[in-house]
Amino acid sequence: MFALPLGSNFYSALTAFVLFVHGVFILWVIFGALLARSRAALRWLHIGSLIWGILTQLLWPCPLTLLENWLEARAGVEPYQGGFLLHYLGRLVYPDISPSLLTAAGLIVCALNLAWYGRQIWSAVVTRSVK
Repeated sequence: MFALPLGSNFYSALTAFVLFVHGVFILWVIFGALLARSRAALRWLHIGSLIWGILTQLLWPCPLTLLENWLEARAGVEPYQGGFLLHYLGRLVYPDISPSLLTAAGLIVCALNLAWYGRQIWSAVVTRSVK
């Protein structure tokens, strides 16, 4: 078998694709409740995504960040340090924000979304028990 030589352009393209997917996932975590309002399957997918977002903020690094860093290294680019939010959002939107404040903001967004779902579930349970 012949090894197919893959240039840095290939890895750069893959990095851009993973970066796009990562950005879409973060938008899904933030705004997914708006899309999942009347769709039960999307609602549970969004709840799982929120929990995943919290876990990756607190316990372990996001696999998409690790993949981006690996692809950047293969493309000959110096991989960024820290998380996706700190690297991109911190640089572009809030250049002087502390990492702990940005992490706390992400956790608050996830917690507020989960609280909203909890309130919906609680209302549904109370409504059913009254009938």
